[in-house]
Amino acid sequence: MDTALTLTTDMKLVLGLVGFTMVMFLFERIRADVVALVVLVLLGLSGLVEPDELFNGFSGNAVIAIIATMILGAGLDRTGALNRLAGWLLRRAKGTESRLLLLTSAVAGLNSSFMQNPSVMALYMPVAARLSSRTGLSLPRLLLPLAAAIVMGGALTMVGNSPLILLNDLLLAANSNLPSGAATLEPLKMFAPLPIGLTLLAASLLYFHFFGDKQLRDEGGESVTPGRTQSYFAKTYGIDGDVYELTVTADSPLVGMSLGEAEALRGAPLLLALKTGTEEAKLSPSADARIWVGTVIGAMGPRQQVVDFAQNQLLRLATRLRNFADLFNPSRAGISEAVVPSTSKFIGKTASDLQLRKQFGLSLLAVNRDKTVRRENVRDMALRAGDMLVLHSIWTDLAEAAETKDLVVVTDFPKGEQRPHKLRIALAIFAVTMLLALSSRLPVSIALMTGVAGMLVAGVINIDEAYDAINWKTVFLMASLIPLGWAMDSSGAAAWIAAHTVEQLPGDTPTWLLELSIGLMTTMFSLVISHVGATIVVVPLAINLALAAGGNPTAFALIVALSASNNFMTASNPVISMITGPAGYTTRELWRIGAPLSLLYTVLIVAMVNLLF
Repeated sequence: MDTALTLTTDMKLVLGLVGFTMVMFLFERIRADVVALVVLVLLGLSGLVEPDELFNGFSGNAVIAIIATMILGAGLDRTGALNRLAGWLLRRAKGTESRLLLLTSAVAGLNSSFMQNPSVMALYMPVAARLSSRTGLSLPRLLLPLAAAIVMGGALTMVGNSPLILLNDLLLAANSNLPSGAATLEPLKMFAPLPIGLTLLAASLLYFHFFGDKQLRDEGGESVTPGRTQSYFAKTYGIDGDVYELTVTADSPLVGMSLGEAEALRGAPLLLALKTGTEEAKLSPSADARIWVGTVIGAMGPRQQVVDFAQNQLLRLATRLRNFADLFNPSRAGISEAVVPSTSKFIGKTASDLQLRKQFGLSLLAVNRDKTVRRENVRDMALRAGDMLVLHSIWTDLAEAAETKDLVVVTDFPKGEQRPHKLRIALAIFAVTMLLALSSRLPVSIALMTGVAGMLVAGVINIDEAYDAINWKTVFLMASLIPLGWAMDSSGAAAWIAAHTVEQLPGDTPTWLLELSIGLMTTMFSLVISHVGATIVVVPLAINLALAAGGNPTAFALIVALSASNNFMTASNPVISMITGPAGYTTRELWRIGAPLSLLYTVLIVAMVNLLF
């Protein structure tokens, strides 16, 4: 055997650290990011990585790109873009379940091409809950196809998921250890995996349309997201329906009335917003606000009730919100429940006395007292300790009211400030960012950070919110494990394993079989040491295996990066872990539905990579 392929002390140390990492990740006694930090320290203490290079992972392009995609995703979330998307999906689906599943999954998959997969799943959880509550389609039937499409869609670009973001850094690092005469590995362009991603996304949609759909459960999985509240309030309090705009005509009997008088009229829906003349549109306007010709009222209720009220009061009805779209954006405002505590100053006073709308921006819709729901004349009821108030408000107003301790808010609601008025500028900044990322002159990390700087300067997101958007566990896990990949390569451990693997294979073993094997091995590794860990450990091995077998190192490495996300069966995939609670799927059910999809995924990426390379 060649001396270069002799198992050295350094190789043994590196392989020992890989084994240690796998065992620690498998038993989960210690958090994954802490294990990664311990591995980083051991690499430094053992001298396997030079001290001046040990912490370079923290400043690497991959880590900076991950941080930037997290902040960009949070910026888009602040504008309520996803809630608008939910409304669009509902209109396009036209009540057809299969169409709704297909559309929602497809759009979520496309979104995951430029945002971190867990971030996309977090954004789509309330969207899915809202769609579920509006259509009656059970949440488990929505969430699993959605999660699969998001994982598949991550393969559309080089910034869609952590393994692909890591890949270019690992390719460049491998160049320093290539044997003489081997061609230098070039980083992949932004949209290099696009055909593969489109194939995978289409496969996911078709799988759940024709096969997986029969495996999905209809029951269970109550959501805990704010989006689910609409069906809850309809069921518990009879508060349902959509929001409409009613414009007051010159002949309307409402002209000159106060809002409070209009609300007291027989058959009146909930009157939640008001806009008169050039004044700013107001949510929860005060009861003494006057109604004039041209005043626009935001009314909520069943369609027939609103239509009847509009006809009786000579009002023009519009189903499309032109004046109140931002006010009624679910990311900015909605219905909530709050309890009156025994220490509250509200006790013994009525909503009229307290001027809830004028002072706090809260519209009182109903009161639940001793399990009896009251909706008539609630503004004149003296409040008692223990009363459950049903309120409609802007979330920031609700948060301010809760700070007084006179109300204890029960409903989970978005605590951060929402900025739907920044939607257009956020989308423009994002478009420019993507165009910069397409440019081969700029590294992707710089292009993405340009977008972050743009959103900060434009006020789409502030710096504290940007810090909060970063998942530091992911950052430390990745940055701490990157040097382990370097050590695998520089110590020769990856080359040693590759050479011995090729020695054991028959001489006529086709390249595609090796690629299939490396894809399946990466998938198994990802079940144990996470998608990031699997990428870092297996990419150097795959590159050396390709060189030893006469294959294309870049193709082998790309198969590894794609296979690292190929996990639809266990919670070690962060996207799947997010839906196991709300969707209520058992491990056995996930394996039954996810395992065939994983096998299909592996076959498709090997076939597509061979077509492209």
